Amino acid sequence: MAENMEPIEVVEASGRAARYERIALDIAYSIVNEEWKVGELIKGRSTLAGKYSVSPETIRRALKLLEELSVVEVIEKRGILIRSISGAESFIKEHHSKDRILSLREDISKMIQEKRQIEDAVLERMETLIEQALIMKHVGIIHPLEFKVIEGSHLVGKSIGEVKFWEHTGATIIGINRMGQLLLSPGPKLVFFTGDIVYYVGNAAENSERVGKYVEKRAEE
Repeated sequence: MAENMEPIEVVEASGRAARYERIALDIAYSIVNEEWKVGELIKGRSTLAGKYSVSPETIRRALKLLEELSVVEVIEKRGILIRSISGAESFIKEHHSKDRILSLREDISKMIQEKRQIEDAVLERMETLIEQALIMKHVGIIHPLEFKVIEGSHLVGKSIGEVKFWEHTGATIIGINRMGQLLLSPGPKLVFFTGDIVYYVGNAAENSERVGKYVEKRAEE
């Protein structure tokens, strides 16, 4: 084995590489582990094809990868000459670097998918909450109320946080119906549009009156 080269453990193929790449990697490991020695002549592609249970064309592609780094040399009608341990080591390192990049890409893709699933689950539960709140309105348990943002209202064009809705009314906005689309649990950056139907809840009896007075203010006031 080459000097200053840490022992390399054979790892199970990730499944992300093509078949011929995995075969090339296995051959490189065999050379590094000195199962095949430099200067040794291995019989032709048909022998390797039988060993790996693949077609000779797959073996040809695998050997081509190794030839590019001078790991082996294919000698027509004679066989495959083992040329370099250091070349085999370089091939293994290059493969693992590529595999790590693919693995990171796959991990990021999974994280994005999980994030979307969480967002969808939160949205689904918020919709259920709104539906239940609207149902409970009729049995006296929860009393969600609503108001419409009229044209000329001082709310138009301003965000929930900017108008300090809760500070002025003591009520909490739980959803906005905008042109038939329900926006649940809107954050402080959401901007009011003319025609928005705003759903809100409040603990105090006077919340409704305070909300009414506040939202009726005109932009010029």
